[in-house]
Amino acid sequence: MNLRLSGAIQPVYWLFNSLLDSRNCVFALTLVTLLMQVVMEANSWWSLAMNPLLLPEAYIIGAQPLCSQLPGLSAGQKKLCQLYQDHMQYIGEGAKMGIRECQYQFRHRRWNCSTVDNSSVFGRVMQIGSRETAFTYAISAAGVVNAVSRACREGELSSCGCSRAARPKELPRDWLWGGCGDNLNYGYRFSKEFVDAREREKTYPKGSYESARLLMNIHNNEAGRRMVSELADAQCKCHGVSGSCSLKTCWLQLADFRKVGDALKEKYDSAASMKLHPRGKLVPMHSKFNPPTNYDLVYIESSPDYCLKNQSTGSLGTVGRLCNKTSEGMDGCELMCCGRGYDQYKATIVERCHCKFHWCCYVKCKRCTRIVDQFVCK
Repeated sequence: MNLRLSGAIQPVYWLFNSLLDSRNCVFALTLVTLLMQVVMEANSWWSLAMNPLLLPEAYIIGAQPLCSQLPGLSAGQKKLCQLYQDHMQYIGEGAKMGIRECQYQFRHRRWNCSTVDNSSVFGRVMQIGSRETAFTYAISAAGVVNAVSRACREGELSSCGCSRAARPKELPRDWLWGGCGDNLNYGYRFSKEFVDAREREKTYPKGSYESARLLMNIHNNEAGRRMVSELADAQCKCHGVSGSCSLKTCWLQLADFRKVGDALKEKYDSAASMKLHPRGKLVPMHSKFNPPTNYDLVYIESSPDYCLKNQSTGSLGTVGRLCNKTSEGMDGCELMCCGRGYDQYKATIVERCHCKFHWCCYVKCKRCTRIVDQFVCK
């Protein structure tokens, strides 16, 4: 049978077939295995955010797609998928939440958290142990905590319900602690179990780059989860005649995810550069700095400049990106365009205007157009 292979795959099979005819067939098998491993490693559970198939009914026994067929899951994550099939939709929502927040926080940066495909999601740039990778791991883990905790509260998951968190000590004695709060404890524990599964099931030689990268990923996952926990707070509602607020009922509520993103972006700006100690632990690159806390982000490699498209690093470059001519920050044309200059053109923007409230009860707006100057990197 004669199979036609794509251009990208033909060289691999040509090499494989030629080596089979020689005494080096063992080497050929090893090479193909390594190539397949690289492809698998490029995939990530983040791909659950990119595939619109995450409906709870899709995971019932005998239905398609099965957990084993979902792209990007490690062996341990597939097992958790089989045990907690109704959770998968919310893991995907958490990943999507993390991606959206990442793109918001980096919208004015050279690297703007662009997604490049549905399997690796962010592409080769995540293979570099940089600050950007650290933030992405942290915000994604935080997104899963947020989505699963909320799903528990809303009764969407069979294995959890409303929060059972202890009453805060600072809550006034005459206020009631109850209601149905976000189940942060469950969301935190499940996120740790699922998101960290890929790292925890790997073993690498002590002192290797891979072992350092594994420790970096686990640390940043934990930093993201802890930030969600740190920002959660009591939410209260008044009860009483005519709004007298003679009684208050309070419950645990997660902070708006934008606050989590803002806090982790600050951690990104102050992230700690680390190196691998001979004993197998990450330590600060410079001994004069204090060790990072569990809330800080860490990285082990410098970031590329992201100025030009580079397939080896995964950089998409900044050619064609909008910039702000008057800004001296990262969104300014000088920095965004890396000194290459920029083009100016006129753009027509259509927006709502002259909005009026009509009784009862709707708002009616007109549509206005205006012409603005836009600047694009060369």
